[in-house]
Amino acid sequence: MARYTGPMTRKSRRLGVDLVGGDAAFEKRPYAPGQHGRGRIKESEYLLQLRECRLDNVVYRAGFARTRRQARQLVVHGHFLVNGKKVDIPSFQVTDHDIIDVREKSLELTPLIVARETHGERVTPAWMEVIPSRMRILVHQVPVRAQIDVPVQEQLIVEYYSKK
Repeated sequence: MARYTGPMTRKSRRLGVDLVGGDAAFEKRPYAPGQHGRGRIKESEYLLQLRECRLDNVVYRAGFARTRRQARQLVVHGHFLVNGKKVDIPSFQVTDHDIIDVREKSLELTPLIVARETHGERVTPAWMEVIPSRMRILVHQVPVRAQIDVPVQEQLIVEYYSKK
């Protein structure tokens, strides 16, 4: 599978989240890219769970990386173990009761030292627990809709499909 190398603003607009941080183009047009970008409002529960359960997203949500791109890079470089096995695929799907650890060799990397010292500045979701002293993430469950903080209006989706 190929890696996306296009503009990050386009990717940010597709996901509806400012991935770069302070992107003026995203703020100017916060809807999806393309001809039908403004008309697309549907996001399924399945799609939201897929986005939330990616390994790079879990690392970012836990506060081990300042940005999603940094989380992706840390995962690609193989700094994390999932249930004791090295994983270097950012889209790896984390499941219930997974334990994510930072590798022993990677504990002294500058971004991870900063993350350990600044832990608590970012709110961690209720479906996971972070142990900063051991640099460990415990995933208690896959997030349900009530625990996902992405603003979606389910009623609009139901109305859209009821018209067809």
